[in-house]
Amino acid sequence: MIENFIDIEYLKSGNARQRLAYSEIKKLNIFEKLKKYNPILTGTIPIEIDIPESDLDIICECQNHSEFRTYLLAQFSDKKDFKVYSIKQNGIDSTIAAFKTDHFLFEIFGQNIPTEKQNAYRHMIIENRILKEKGSEFKQRIKKLKSTGIKTEPAFAKLLGLEGNPYTELLKLEK
Repeated sequence: MIENFIDIEYLKSGNARQRLAYSEIKKLNIFEKLKKYNPILTGTIPIEIDIPESDLDIICECQNHSEFRTYLLAQFSDKKDFKVYSIKQNGIDSTIAAFKTDHFLFEIFGQNIPTEKQNAYRHMIIENRILKEKGSEFKQRIKKLKSTGIKTEPAFAKLLGLEGNPYTELLKLEK
C-alpha cells in the first residue's frame, strides 16, 4: 500500500488503471500546470477501490477563486465536456473544473485550504489505513458496495457500522 500520495510516481508501478491514470496525467501535464496550487490526486484510484466509472479527483489549494477559475479556463477549456463552476461545500467556497479524456473524467477541485488538510485527502488517508488493517476481503466488499451505486464514504460507514453523516464520522477515525 502507498504511504506517500503527494508524488504520483507510485502510479507507475500500480495496477493497470493506476498506470493508465499516470499516463493520462503526464500526457496532459496536469500536475505541472497545477504545481502552484499544490495538487494531490485523491479518491478511489490511488487506494485501488475504484470501479470503472471512477474519476480522477485532483485537489488544489487556491487563495483566489476568480484567479483559479480563470487559470483553469486557460489551461483546460479545450478539453472534451469542459466545465468550471463554483459552489459552497460544507460552507467552504470551492471551484471545480471537470473534463473528459478517452479514459477518464477529471475533476479539479480547489479550496482555500492546504491540500493535505482538505477532506478529500484526509478521507483517502483514513480509508487507506482501514484497508490495510482490514485486508483484501474488506476491500472487495467496499468495491462491491460501490458497484451498486453507494459512494465511497457511505460504503466505509456501512461496513464499519458508523452512524450519522458518513463524511464526518469517517474523519473521527483520523489518527
